[in-house]
Amino acid sequence: MNDIEKNAVIKADITGYDHDGRGVARSGMVIFVRGALRGERVEAKILKRDKNCAHADILRVLHPSPERIQPGCPAYPKCGGCALRHMSYGEELWFKRHKVADCLRTIAGVELEPERVIGAPRTDTYRNKAQIPIGFKDGRHVFGFFRQHSRDIVPAELCDLQSEAANIAARTVCAFLDRQGAAIPEGTVRHVYVRTNSEGRALVAIVAKRRFRGEGLLCAILRTALPDLAGMSVNINADDSNTVLSGEFITLWGEDHLEDTLLGLTLRVSPGSFYQVNRVQAEALYTIASDYASTCAHAVDLYCGAGAIALTLAARAGRVTGIEVSRNAADDARENARRNGIANAEFLTADAGGAEDILIRSETAPDVIVVDPPRKGLAPRLIEGMARLSPERIVYVSCDPGTLARDAALLRERGYAPARLSIVDMFPRTTHVECVMLFAKGGQMILA
Repeated sequence: MNDIEKNAVIKADITGYDHDGRGVARSGMVIFVRGALRGERVEAKILKRDKNCAHADILRVLHPSPERIQPGCPAYPKCGGCALRHMSYGEELWFKRHKVADCLRTIAGVELEPERVIGAPRTDTYRNKAQIPIGFKDGRHVFGFFRQHSRDIVPAELCDLQSEAANIAARTVCAFLDRQGAAIPEGTVRHVYVRTNSEGRALVAIVAKRRFRGEGLLCAILRTALPDLAGMSVNINADDSNTVLSGEFITLWGEDHLEDTLLGLTLRVSPGSFYQVNRVQAEALYTIASDYASTCAHAVDLYCGAGAIALTLAARAGRVTGIEVSRNAADDARENARRNGIANAEFLTADAGGAEDILIRSETAPDVIVVDPPRKGLAPRLIEGMARLSPERIVYVSCDPGTLARDAALLRERGYAPARLSIVDMFPRTTHVECVMLFAKGGQMILA
């Protein structure tokens, strides 16, 4: 153990993974080795030593795993977008299954075997949304993705996870900015947002600190570069926060929204509305959520976004109430209900934390509450409020197993036991994974 100091070179046997996909070795202490696979023996250099663990990078793979593959991306591993491009997809699904199980066991004390782990049919070009940062390096504008734990942009002329339209749009914007030179001050354009639908139509928003010279020209250039462009806008975001889309959208040309089809529903999605980035896997995810919710008199969908889950639930519920904090997203949800002829769904604009007050005044208490929160999970106040409403079932759609496990422990304390679990890989080549968990009131298994 005394030999494990910063800059020391060690040989290590990898026995598993941590939650960030790093290989785990033990030699008097836990050593996290980035880029190592279980079953491998590696030579690694210690980058940092803490009191109880050390962090290392591979120098050589002495005995490679049969699951090791070529990453196929020149920006890997510098770019913070992908973390698992060195492992086979089968190994990636093994890692994600065990990541979920480990979080539930160690944080919540829950032992629950997933009914299914649904891998993605495509591991590249699956993202229908891109938020690509724009920077300035070596005298020219570049696009790419932030280095892990940094705001430094790693240039990536072609990202395999994004749509072709996203890569073309980012290249086009950078070339335009270079031609404009000092007419557009450095840092004015911050991101390029691109949303695509299943038919290849694209919506582009330029995220900028202020209006800029040549907007009309850029619009014309993008229309030529992207024949399937549906609309273009500028999003004025002068905030210093990490929120990409904030403030006013100004439509320069075409539509201010995009239409897509999901599980037979025609959906309108505005740039600021939440919509899953992997359409094919979203259909699997929402089918499971609907199955877990089952037939009911009144279903409530918190964090409903553009209404995709709520409208899916409507086929098996007497009534559905969707609650969404974003006014634009709630407007999309109402329009989507109208377009699809769904009369038993209503959508309210409110913070999920204030949903209890709204629902208490409702004519019927919910039988089922579905939640699909952001990565930070549920606020304790919301968990208390849901427990007071006393639904028979709570269906929790989660993009973070850690916060799901934390909230599972709190729900169990309030009489809701984990009953069913499924895993859907929404984000191949990254460490992120989506889960659906059914919580049953009183701990009884409830089947459809």
